Amino acid sequence: MTTPLTRRSPEEQARLDEALTDLFERRQRFNQILGLKVETLTPQGVTMGFDMRPELVGHDLYERLHGGVISATLDAMGGAALMVAIAERHADEDTQHIMHRYARMGTIDLRIDFLRPGLGRHFVASASITRMGGRIGSTQMRLVNQDGQLIATGSAAYVIS
Repeated sequence: MTTPLTRRSPEEQARLDEALTDLFERRQRFNQILGLKVETLTPQGVTMGFDMRPELVGHDLYERLHGGVISATLDAMGGAALMVAIAERHADEDTQHIMHRYARMGTIDLRIDFLRPGLGRHFVASASITRMGGRIGSTQMRLVNQDGQLIATGSAAYVIS
């Protein structure tokens, strides 16, 4: 007979949420360059937003978002969604143990579909889990502008163990 696992306390969950926000906004230097800001970081939804800036322009004549910015943002979103799912799967673990799991994570496949030019003042990326196995996790990601226009979608696979 197995003993039910204890869920982390609300205080520990708050520490974990802050650690994950710090990881995705500040400790991942490239995310910081992109200007990614966590909007939601829950098992029900993971979203991050960023504002258009001159440094992110890929086509100066039209001031469109660079394709590399789109790819990197969607890749970061897939990783964030999986980290939240891993934290939920291991709800009995404290922040230190969950953050240690991040060290073993890495992108192994990434596909981006650019659907329309990256025009806008503000962008929001979201991700959902399509499969989470013991070693590999798969995600689907979306990027929209402030008007809700779908700019790009992506799918990715990550090593998670």
